[in-house]
Amino acid sequence: MGQAYLLTGMPGTGKTTVIRQALTQSKCNAGGFYTQEIRSVGIREGFRIVTLEGKEAVLAHISIDSPFRVGKYGVDISALDTTGIEAIRGAIAHSDIIVIDEIGKMELFSPRFVTAVRDALSSPKKVLGSITLKPHPMADTIRQSRNIRVTELTRNNQSYILAEIIAWLS
Repeated sequence: MGQAYLLTGMPGTGKTTVIRQALTQSKCNAGGFYTQEIRSVGIREGFRIVTLEGKEAVLAHISIDSPFRVGKYGVDISALDTTGIEAIRGAIAHSDIIVIDEIGKMELFSPRFVTAVRDALSSPKKVLGSITLKPHPMADTIRQSRNIRVTELTRNNQSYILAEIIAWLS
C-alpha cells in the first residue's frame, strides 16, 4: 500500500499553490494534474485541469450545460475522464509521485476517476493531492483509509505544511 499526503481546507487557502511549490522545491519525478481557476475580469467562471506535462482541459464552467453541476458550474466529465485520468494513469506507470489535485465533488461525479484514485492509492507510489473539506461518501472513505495523511491547510500554517511535504517527498 502506498502513502498519501492530502491537503484539505477552505477554498483560497493555497492548497494547489503549496502542492506546486513542494513539487518545484523537491525536484521529484511527479506526474498527475492540478486544478486551476478560470477567471475573467476577476470573476471566477470555472476550473481547468492542468497536467504536470502541460495538457489542459476545462473541467467546469458557468457556460457548460451538463447534468453534473456544482453550484453555478456545469461539469464536463469527459474532460476529466480523458485528461485527468490519463495523467493519473501515466503517473502510476512512470512517476515516483502521483499528483491528484483535487479529489472533490466535481471530480467524484466520474466513476472512472474514482477507480483511478483507488488505483493510485493502492500503488506503491506516493500520492500528493487535495481532498474536499466537505463531507462526501467517497471522500470520507478515502480520508479514513490506512496510510493516508489528511492535513487541513490554513493561511497560518502554509509554510510549516510546505516544509513538511518537502521532507515527506524526499
